[in-house]
Amino acid sequence: MPNPVIQAIRSGSAPAPAKLAAARALLPLTPEETLEVLVLLNRDDAAEVREAALKSLSEFDRQQMLTVVAQAETAPDVLGYLCAWRAGTRELHEALTLNAATPDEGIAELAGVTKDGSLLELISVNQQRLIRHPAIMDAIIANPSRTPEAERRAREVRVEFFEKELGAQRVAEERRARAAAASAALGIPQAEEIIADLIDDDLAVEELYIDDRLLSEQFHIEIGPHDLAPLPEAAAADAERMFEEATAAGEVVTDERLTTMQFIARLNVKQRVVLALKGNREARSILSRDSNKSVVVGVLNNPRITESEVESLSNMKSVPEEALRVIGLHRAWIRSYPIVHNLVRNPRTPVATSLPLLNRLFPKDLKALAGNRNVTEVIRKTANRLIAARGAT
Repeated sequence: MPNPVIQAIRSGSAPAPAKLAAARALLPLTPEETLEVLVLLNRDDAAEVREAALKSLSEFDRQQMLTVVAQAETAPDVLGYLCAWRAGTRELHEALTLNAATPDEGIAELAGVTKDGSLLELISVNQQRLIRHPAIMDAIIANPSRTPEAERRAREVRVEFFEKELGAQRVAEERRARAAAASAALGIPQAEEIIADLIDDDLAVEELYIDDRLLSEQFHIEIGPHDLAPLPEAAAADAERMFEEATAAGEVVTDERLTTMQFIARLNVKQRVVLALKGNREARSILSRDSNKSVVVGVLNNPRITESEVESLSNMKSVPEEALRVIGLHRAWIRSYPIVHNLVRNPRTPVATSLPLLNRLFPKDLKALAGNRNVTEVIRKTANRLIAARGAT
C-alpha cells in the first residue's frame, strides 16, 4: 500500500510542516521512499522546501542511493531526475544506464552532458534504447567527450536502422506503385505480386511483420511450418551454416528447429534484431550464430539472456568482435570467471578487451594461455610477463 505521506506530497495536499520535515529527511521512510520524496520536493513551490530537499539529496548515503537506482521498481521520475542531477557520480550514472526502467529521455540527457567517454560507450552498447529513442544517438554524436567507439556504435545504429530503412521504404513504395499500375493496365489481379517479384530480388521478398505472438515464449512452436515462399539461396546458406555450427557444438537439431532456422533466415536485419531483443532462449540460441554483428549484439541486449548463455557465446569462435567487446564491458558478466577465461582465450576477442582481464586468470590458466598459439602474440607475451611477475613456474 502506498505510503500516505508520499501520496499527500504527490497530490500537493501535504501541509507545509510535513513537507519541510520530509525535505530534511526527518520522516521514518525507507531509503526508496526518502529518495522519491526528495526528488518530488525538489520541484516544490516553496523555496525553503526546495533548498532543504536539495541539501538532503546531496547528503544522501551514496551506497543506499546506488542500491535504490539499480532496482527496476524505482519510480521512473526518480531515475529520470537523477540522470540530470549534476552532483551524480560515475557509479550512479552507470547504474542509471544499466537499469532498464530508466526513462529514455533521461538517458538522452545524460548522454548529452556527461564528460565521461567510457559512460558514453556503455550507453551506446544498448541498441534497443538507441533504436527506441534516436535522441540518444544524437546526444552521443554531439557530445565533445564521445570516444571513437561510442560514436561508431551510434552512427552504425543510425545508418542501419534509420537511414537504410527510410531509403528502402521509399524504393518499396515506388516498386508497389509501379506494380499496381502494371496490374491495372494488364487487368490481371495477380500481376502486382508477380511484377513485384521481378523488380528487385531483395525488395520483392514478401514483407514479414513480426508481432508479439511470434516473439513470445512459444515462438518456435507458434510459427509452425513456414512455406510462404521457397527459401532464397542466401537464406538457405545462412540456415545451413547455423545448422552446421549447432551440430558441431553438440546441439540436437530437430526438424522443428531446422524449420525455425529457415524461418529466421528469411528475415531482414532489422527483423532479426527485433527478434534478438525480444525472443526466447531458442531464438537467442539461433541468432547468436547470425553473421550480422548487430543481431548478435541484439541477443546480448535481450533482458532475458542468462549468464550461462553469455558464457557459451563468449566461447564461440564465430562470434563478431563487437559482441565480445560488449561482453567485456558488462561488469556483471565479467565477474564470472568462466566468461573471463573464455574471452581471453577467444582469438576473436579484441586485444583491448582481453588485456585488462589477464590479471584475473589463475596461474594454471595463465600458463596455458602463454602457450596458446591461437591468441595474438601480445596476449601471449603479456601472459608470460604476468607469470614471471607472480613468480610462477
